[in-house]
Amino acid sequence: MKKTILFFLLSVLLFSCGSKSGAPDVSGIEVKLQIVRFDRDFFQTDTNDIPGGLRKLQSLHPVFYTDFMQHILGISGEDTNRQTIAVTREFLRGYSQVQKTLDDRFSNTDKLQRDLEQAFRYVNYYFPKYKASTITLFTGPFDAPGVANTNAGLAFGLQQYAGKDYSEYQAPVFKEMFPDYISRRFAPEYMVANAMKAVTEEIFPDRSAGRPLLEQMIEKGKQWYVLDKFLPHTPDSIKTGYTQQQLDWCKANEGLIWSQLIRNDDLNSLSPAILQNYIGEAPFTQGFPQEYSPGNLGQWIGWQIVKKYAGKKENIRIEELMQTPAATINEEAKYKPR
Repeated sequence: MKKTILFFLLSVLLFSCGSKSGAPDVSGIEVKLQIVRFDRDFFQTDTNDIPGGLRKLQSLHPVFYTDFMQHILGISGEDTNRQTIAVTREFLRGYSQVQKTLDDRFSNTDKLQRDLEQAFRYVNYYFPKYKASTITLFTGPFDAPGVANTNAGLAFGLQQYAGKDYSEYQAPVFKEMFPDYISRRFAPEYMVANAMKAVTEEIFPDRSAGRPLLEQMIEKGKQWYVLDKFLPHTPDSIKTGYTQQQLDWCKANEGLIWSQLIRNDDLNSLSPAILQNYIGEAPFTQGFPQEYSPGNLGQWIGWQIVKKYAGKKENIRIEELMQTPAATINEEAKYKPR
């Protein structure tokens, strides 16, 4: 009897914990994604017959082939073009070991597919007209995007998901491009969140450039509000890119952060330096403890303002919230953290 009661209590607790997000039931929404391995097909190209390999690759991936060649490698992709042949051969040889590592680490993509399909169920719940059917995996130069919206659909650059301890990420030349505070996020667990950020940006492009800091903070906060809807069970550390320690510091010092923004009169600033300090990539935010504060602190505050506003507008639709001016959100949220 005691075991039965204990099991019942645990079940109630687990159910309660799983329901805190208030996420809708999307189990009835059918989503089926196809993951296409462009990376494998590309690296099967024979370096002694580049033109023939490119023709075969183009026949297998007629749409993404052009995107990859022109926008990732920066060449025409024409199999008779000398530059195309030379750059392709050099890339194949230079990145062959990188591809071997990535092919091993992504030998099975079943979990990635399941997680993406679940995320797209939430996307389809809120935006039924949005359809995704193909996810392309490619390996590009290290400075190529980790996720991109292409003509063929969503694509992942696997070179940015090898894991933070990957040896190539420790090289000095790599650290110049991507310091540790960025490359620590180059891990598979960030893939779905990065995909949903790209989807959010596609549906609601960020048009906050040129506006004062506060408006940009709120507009960018809207992006995370939508991301929260698409990934209701994903840890905030994955969605924001902050460490858990940085998140804990933000929550514990929310009032202090806001007070300092007001005291320094930065909220209405158009200064590029101030904008970069609060909403740019950085290891920390100047004016706050280096060991605790994250970069892009302004977006986190903007997110809190948006959540405060949405909490006062029962059943507000995402489209309506996203179209609401930042000034209106700020005024009606009456955000005053302690």
